[in-house]
Amino acid sequence: MVIRRSGPGGGQGQGGPGGQGGQGGQGGDRRGGGDRRGGAPQQRESRSKLYSEDVVKINRCAKVVKGGKRFSFAAFVVLGDGKGKVGFGKGKAKEVASSIDKAVRDGEKDVRPYPIVGGTIPHEVEGRFGSAKVRLLPASPGTGVIAGRSVRAVLEKAGVHDILTKCYGNHNPVNLIRATLNALSKLRTKDQYQQLRGVEL
Repeated sequence: MVIRRSGPGGGQGQGGPGGQGGQGGQGGDRRGGGDRRGGAPQQRESRSKLYSEDVVKINRCAKVVKGGKRFSFAAFVVLGDGKGKVGFGKGKAKEVASSIDKAVRDGEKDVRPYPIVGGTIPHEVEGRFGSAKVRLLPASPGTGVIAGRSVRAVLEKAGVHDILTKCYGNHNPVNLIRATLNALSKLRTKDQYQQLRGVEL
């Protein structure tokens, strides 16, 4: 659409969509007639200064009161440094952004180091949380992360690049995340096993 504007000096400026209008006379209007909201959306920056986060799930909760319903949001976030450290946090607030911020702060307190060797785990391991069970198996380079959405988020933030996984029982995303973290907590390196048993492997 073409918009014509007349300045006090008598000239006319012509502006394309989103562009600037031509200078009309001495006081022509330079404002274009296009939509200024165009352009690609900017990527959201990490809310944590130390770790990158992945929002796994956002629940909307409603409380019925006399005047109607009051909504709040619960966010579940996995965050890590991609070098063996990963944590899980949750936050609740009246706005989505605020709930994510709270979840990130909660997750930063939960971050712990786990032994990741060569982009995979040192041995097979199994973790549980409630009725959810997750089995992790080491894989050769190039396999990739073979896992569902929730388990993948934990493993990728921990720095795992090649692994095989299998989930049993309850498939609730939060339970699967906690079961995966439980499995990672059982990992031991070769040196740790040697110190634990007092023998050389």
